[in-house]
This record gives sequence, C-alpha cells and structure tokens, in this order.
Amino acid sequence: NSFNGTLPALNQTSLRFFNVSNNQLHGQIPVTPALVRFNLSSFSGNIDLCGEQIGSPCRTINLGPAMSPIYPNSSSNPTSKNHSRLIKILIVSCIGGLALLLISVFLVRFISKRRRGKGKENDVKSKGVVSVEGVEGGGEALDGGGGGGSGGMRGNNSGKQGGFWEAEGLGSLVFLGTGDQQMNYSLEDLLKASAETLGRGTMGSTYKAVMESGFIVTVKRLKDARYPRLEEFKRHVDLIGRLRHPNLVPLRAYFQAKEERLLVYDYFPNGSLFSLIHGTRICGGGKPLHWTSCLKIAEDLATGLLYIHQNPGLTHGNLKSSNVLLGPDFESCLTDYGLTIFRDPDSVEDPGAATFFYRAPECRDIRKSSTQPADVYSFGVLLLELLTGKTPFQDLVQEHGSDIPRWVKSVREEETDSGDDPNSGNEASEGKLQALLNIAMACVAIAPDNRPAMREVLKMIRDVRAEAQVSSNSSDHSPGRWSD
Repeated sequence: NSFNGTLPALNQTSLRFFNVSNNQLHGQIPVTPALVRFNLSSFSGNIDLCGEQIGSPCRTINLGPAMSPIYPNSSSNPTSKNHSRLIKILIVSCIGGLALLLISVFLVRFISKRRRGKGKENDVKSKGVVSVEGVEGGGEALDGGGGGGSGGMRGNNSGKQGGFWEAEGLGSLVFLGTGDQQMNYSLEDLLKASAETLGRGTMGSTYKAVMESGFIVTVKRLKDARYPRLEEFKRHVDLIGRLRHPNLVPLRAYFQAKEERLLVYDYFPNGSLFSLIHGTRICGGGKPLHWTSCLKIAEDLATGLLYIHQNPGLTHGNLKSSNVLLGPDFESCLTDYGLTIFRDPDSVEDPGAATFFYRAPECRDIRKSSTQPADVYSFGVLLLELLTGKTPFQDLVQEHGSDIPRWVKSVREEETDSGDDPNSGNEASEGKLQALLNIAMACVAIAPDNRPAMREVLKMIRDVRAEAQVSSNSSDHSPGRWSD
C-alpha cells in the first residue's frame, strides 16, 4: 500500500485483524495490548521497523510505561508536537490565570478597605441624620430644653479658644465662645447621639441629643441651610457665640455642611417658662404665678434682653415663653436669640402660629427685619402671659375677640368704669401687680416710638422689686380675675 511514517499506538479492544506488511513504515512498533497480539507476519517487509513483535530491538529506549506508551520518537510525530504545544499553552495559561487571580484579590481587598472607611463615615452621618429625622413625626412641642457640662476638649483644640474638629465629607463642628467652658465631645460623638424632639418653630426643630458618653446638649436644626450665605452665617454665629450672660443660654458650637446647619446649646433639664406657667396644656390658661416669682422672672428676662440690645444691631427677634429656659437655680435664661437672620426671606408664616401673637404689629410680616422696639413689645406680651396665666394664642382671640394686650386693657377699663375694687385683700401685692401691669402695657404700645427702651424697663422692674416686701401669705397670688 506504500504506507510510510510511524505506526500509531492502536489499542482498540475490537481489533481482530491487522496487517501492515510490505510498506515503508519506520520506527518502533508501539507496545499496546492490541498490537502485541500480532506476530512478525503482520509487520514484515518494513525495513525500518523495530520492536518486540518482530524480534528486532530498537536503538532508542522507550522510557514510557509499558502499557501506556505514547510515541517512540516524539520529535518525529506530529501528534506529539501538537501535544507539547498544548502543554505549553496550558502552563502559560495557568501562570497567567494565577497572576490575574492575585491581582484580582489585591484589588478586591483594596476596594473593600476603602469602602469600609467610607462606610464608617457614612454610618456616622446616617446615624446622626436618621436619629434626628426619625423623631420628626411627633406632635409639636413648645418646650425647649438644654443642659450642659464641662470637661476636657477632645479633638484638635490644642489649647486655643473655642475649638475646631473636621471630618472629610461630613462638614465641620466649630466651638464658639471665649474658652470659659471646653467641650468634651467631637463631631462624631454629636452625629452618633440619639435625638429626642423638644420643639419646632419658624426657625427649625430643637432636639435633646444624648451622646454615648451620657453628655447631653440641645441641638437646633435650622430649617433652611441656604440662608444666609456661608460667610455671613459664620460671622453672625461667631457674634452670638461670644455672648455670655447668666440670663442667656450660651451657643457653644455650630455644625456646617452643604445642606445642614446645626446650632449646639447647653441642655437645661428644668424645662421652659411656658411649661412653668401652663404645665402640659398647649392651649388655654394656667394658674398665675406668685407675684414675687413674676417679679424675679421679669427682672431676669429684662436683664438678659438688655444685654443683647447692648450689642449694636442685635435683637432677640423671637421672644416667647417657650424660648425662656429655667436654669439650675430656676433663673430665667433666653434662648434662640439672634436667629431671625437665618430665616428664608420668602417664607410665609401661618397667622395662627403661636409666635405670631408675640410679634409687634410692625413686624408681623416676617420678611421685615426685627428691631429692638419689637423685642420690647414681645417682652410686654410675655409679661402679660406671666401675670395672667393666659396663652397669647389663637384660642384667646376666639374666646375674647382680641389678643392679650387688648384683652387686658379691656378688663382694666371695665373695672374702672364699674368702680370695682381690684384689690384681693392684700393691697401691697396688688400694688406690685398693678405696677408690673403698667410696665407690660407700656411695652405693648402700638407705636414703636412710644415703647420704653429695655434699660428703662429694667429700671422700672427693679424699682418695683426694691419696694416689694416678702410675704408668707399663701393667698398672696395674682388676682383671680385674670383666670376667669
């Protein structure tokens, strides 16, 4: 048949007949179970063949296993060459795959580490924001608390006045003041704190923030972080952050981020003046306080408000009983002062809102700037609320057809016209109450120019206190007519 080349390693168990004699085959006859069964006659006539079957040993030694030889001479077999190339390809592929795997593992670990780092920052932020937002569904509260403590500053204060702590991507926490009280918490501590709603108002929401260390602060979350612009915002909070007075709740720090502004105050656990007067009643009236208490509270408020007015151009702007907190000795302390600049100039207020009834007539359009005479008017309304136990809200208007200044004026005119004696059996206390009422009514004059300045108001209150005599008479309270 003129076959040439080498014999393949045939090993089919079904092979019964095999004869390649008288061809031009060469090389070793493969030693396979199928081929060893055939004798010399099957291979004769091929001069260059060798192997056990024909009794002609080969010059080369087959190093492969006897039962599984591949080829007697791989260099001369095309199948062997293909096999070698396949092995090389597999080896190169394995090495390349291993290298790729190592690179992938490195990249995965690197990315995972970065994600964990960012995850911690996001977790800090989300905990703070979620804890704040999570309580916003509750009903409106009129009580703003606060309280504080002192301790070593943690963070990068480095002995400077105030302090500064910043985290990439989270914004910054800036401590204010003259270093009279160093804070012992960081931005991370603040944002991880649990939050409880204390109140909501035109400027934003107020929360009691309890840190993991147990330290408590009051946080006001401003409603709109766009107003004013950043530089003006920083200048103004620095101004009000420097104010320190026994009758002011100090602004300790502020947090500034792209869409978030927080103000941090001391926490006052004794609650607000609103709670003291009205208890848990949001509407209606409470029991008038003892006249000596009224005098003390009035002096505290006038002293704090005068201190604010001594700073040129600065006003409280939102004076009301829920913005008066009670200190550790139950002294009255003003809070939320100087914040009207942070209000959206295009915002509109509900005419039935509680704050509306404390505002002077010329400032009931909240787009108009607050003035010191307008603060005096609000002080007068607050003093009338203190003396009568009435809330100057919409319910008073619905019940009596007028706000609290006009209602008190009408009551006094009726007494004068009827000739009724307003005394309740204690002329001394009635005299002091009448003096306080006169001060309050002077403060709520319709024309701003007719209102006294806070310096005059404070002097009048102190004159009344100087004349007052301490009485132990349990009936020595505000007249019952104010509760009718």
